[in-house]
Amino acid sequence: MLSVVNEDGTTHGGSLMDDIVCEGARRMLAAALEAEVNHYAAELTGERDEAGRRLVVRNGHHRERTVTTAAGPIAMKAPRVNDRRVDDETGERKRFSSKILAPWCRKSSKISEVLPLLYLHGLSSGDFVPAMEQFLGSATVTRLTKQWNDDHSVFQGRDLAGSDYVYVWGDGVHPKVRLGQARSCVLALMGVRIDNSKELIALAEGLRESTESWADLLRDCRRRGMCDPELVVGDGAMGLWRALAEVFPQAKHRRCWVHKTRDVVNALPKSAQPGAKKALQEIYNAEDRDHAEKAVKNFGHVYGAKWPKAVKKFTDDVDELLAFHDFPAEHWVHLRTTNPIESTSSTVKQRTKVTRGAGSPAAALAMVFKLAESAQARWRAITAPHLVALVRSGARFERGVLIERKREAAA
Repeated sequence: MLSVVNEDGTTHGGSLMDDIVCEGARRMLAAALEAEVNHYAAELTGERDEAGRRLVVRNGHHRERTVTTAAGPIAMKAPRVNDRRVDDETGERKRFSSKILAPWCRKSSKISEVLPLLYLHGLSSGDFVPAMEQFLGSATVTRLTKQWNDDHSVFQGRDLAGSDYVYVWGDGVHPKVRLGQARSCVLALMGVRIDNSKELIALAEGLRESTESWADLLRDCRRRGMCDPELVVGDGAMGLWRALAEVFPQAKHRRCWVHKTRDVVNALPKSAQPGAKKALQEIYNAEDRDHAEKAVKNFGHVYGAKWPKAVKKFTDDVDELLAFHDFPAEHWVHLRTTNPIESTSSTVKQRTKVTRGAGSPAAALAMVFKLAESAQARWRAITAPHLVALVRSGARFERGVLIERKREAAA
């Protein structure tokens, strides 16, 4: 069996391909670190003390440490720098900090991202630890799983008083993981703050998408300081709307057009579906509320006589479907549908699609949380963010355009 010969003359057995990859990665990382330190020292060659001696010089290597990477664990001795310069403001010595391998780094960020994905791809809690122990070590796996649970607990208990959410999207996610009860799902809320940042607000287990489950989650958010949002967008699940009326009565409701279109079209015969879908899109894309309401009447006139139940599914919710017209036109693309949160929900569903008995309820919920948390970095920023604060301040919009607020006549 062939072995890889290291620079120090030692050999390393095992799979030849894996050994070559690991040894190649180690050498490339070592070369990159050496080049980084050499460049740093060369740039500061002119920095000298009163005796003309250089203030920044190489100083051997740090103790060896093992860094877990996508190529496997790599033993590495990072080069050390002796920097004797003093910061004029703080009076403390300056220090070299590698941008490639930070002093605290023990694993690459890619490893942290891939672990919840592996879990959610179908590894049960019983299979997860043995499968990853050889890669990370049993202590690391135990620490990570505990940390994910702790992270979720901290997230669900954080203070929301300083987070003024103007727009909120709600969705019930049904991942293929073992939660607390047979009909459990994950209830998720995300929102846009008054400072324009978009973030996950809450994520907790609920029984289906019942009113009681949504109300418990919303009450918890209010208890932690969350105030009534201006608008809440959902997929039409009645549990969310009833709970909102109880906990956040000042918030306006907006039904998702994608879900409503699907409900209406599915209630029609296949021959009528293409035309109905196009007619609904005309309402959805109308330039303002007046044109939308005219298109609604036309839809009822064309389809109401033959399929009154299908049309009633739509007309009963027209006010909520058209509620986005009361907000800036730049925000309509975000407010028409639940896509902002559905994209994250879809990611979770895809990762759990092939799961068979994935772990304990607490571990499963923690994994869903970590997956949703990692998706935040890829969320689309809201268009025209400066208008979010105006919406919260009570500014009025007609046809999607800001109008001057009329001064009240003096009494």
